Amino acid sequence: MLNDNARSMSESENSHLTYPSVDDLFQAILEARQRVYEIARPTPLHRLNGSDKIFIKREDLSPIHAYKWRGAYNRMSLLSDKEMAEGVVCASAGNHAQGVALAAKALGTRAEIFMPRSTPLMKQEAVRRLGGDSVNVRLEGDSYDDASQAAHAFSEKEARTFIHPYDDLAVMAGQGTLADEVVMAGEGDFEIAYLQIGGGGMAAGVACWLKRYYPSIEIVGVEGVEQASMAASIAAGSPVALDYVDVFCDGTAVKKAGNLTSQFCRQLVDRFITVTNAEVCAAIELLWESQRLIPEPAGAMGLAGWLKEKDSVQDKQALAIICGSNMDFGQLPYIVRHAGIGSAHRKYYRFRIPERAGALLHLLETFLESVNIIEFQHGLSNPTEATPVIGIDAMPQQFSVLERQLKNLGIAFEDATGDEDVEFRIIHYDASLIQYPCFIKIEFPERAGALHDFLLSNCQDASIVYFNYSYTGERVGRALIGFDFQSENSRATFREGVFNRETILRDVREVSTNALARIV
Repeated sequence: MLNDNARSMSESENSHLTYPSVDDLFQAILEARQRVYEIARPTPLHRLNGSDKIFIKREDLSPIHAYKWRGAYNRMSLLSDKEMAEGVVCASAGNHAQGVALAAKALGTRAEIFMPRSTPLMKQEAVRRLGGDSVNVRLEGDSYDDASQAAHAFSEKEARTFIHPYDDLAVMAGQGTLADEVVMAGEGDFEIAYLQIGGGGMAAGVACWLKRYYPSIEIVGVEGVEQASMAASIAAGSPVALDYVDVFCDGTAVKKAGNLTSQFCRQLVDRFITVTNAEVCAAIELLWESQRLIPEPAGAMGLAGWLKEKDSVQDKQALAIICGSNMDFGQLPYIVRHAGIGSAHRKYYRFRIPERAGALLHLLETFLESVNIIEFQHGLSNPTEATPVIGIDAMPQQFSVLERQLKNLGIAFEDATGDEDVEFRIIHYDASLIQYPCFIKIEFPERAGALHDFLLSNCQDASIVYFNYSYTGERVGRALIGFDFQSENSRATFREGVFNRETILRDVREVSTNALARIV
């Protein structure tokens, strides 16, 4: 019976128990279709763009902007009258909590929702908004595991039903209803599906349904590079806990796969791949460019898997699930910065050139006039050698041409993409090496050659000792540049020319060196 199998497998981890079969899961999904649409409508299936054979399932357009409402409501609709009166308990860092909150209000029960103290306020408020008086949010611990432990303890003490986020047959069945909508959309036979995996509940439910209607479909499980708990569990023969879990894709940041979900994924997932955070950022960028859609990082993981294998599977009709869009706004800068790296369109190079007047300008003139510079990091820290870092945006094949050109010119360089100082934009700068400094903040037209023209016209007699520029996507670029001169007269002449003569610059302001002088 469904009610017998619906309880969380965390309550029944003894090896002698018999696990539900794939047929049991299929039947549970069939029954779930009668329940989930009591509170929400199906979400659309869209082709990503006109040329690619990839479709995206828009779970970001659901009532909670994620698919988790399906499993939560399906599981909670099975509660007995006694369980409904006592209320439920769950642990979640975001989307599952919102699903439980929505279901609690709709079903007239109460939910104690445990969330880590680090949960963004936006997600806490979303839970309270969806659940109203039916929910009570409790902040416990610094991680999901801490919150989960507290929730289980509370559940046992108060004898309230624990609603597991993934390791529960009814929860998986609810998630599987989104696959039924894919089939009913009538877009033909799908040949491959890229399903992101955290705990494995969605992957199990969706794979079960898709394989029944598309028997030859290939199911690819997509995990984060430092989140691959399901693949590790399948390899080990039973769930294993990872020592470390990266939380950039927080919706799939699961330290240990479920007992029940790992059994199903072993049977239903054909193979596993991993994607990096940068590759996920590239998928988010593609979704923005093609759909004006910004998903949460975990929501783009399936598409990131397809992008990684696009060249080899481009002739196959593919499916990816946009499983959520509940992203903390503060993640956007990281995504923007790393999207180009993930799509192999952005690299950072560290150059080694003589530390002398005109050397940096010569580097720009020699070979960089034709490339798109998106970042420039340089600070005087050595009296004889400069090591500027320049970020370049180009087609992947252009980087090989650029590197050959550099070698032919005898310019020393190295790939600094991912280096810690580049990642955190640490610009080393030793003020004791500067004699007559002048720091200016400039605003210039964001077009090829504008900054170079300014430097060529005004900086022939100066050494550039500090350079901080990053492309922001605006029509204007902004940079903080420090110059050093051989004499006070040279500095005065420079200042007079820059501030009193009309230039291409939109804004020029001198910056006090007092604060900058403390940077070493």
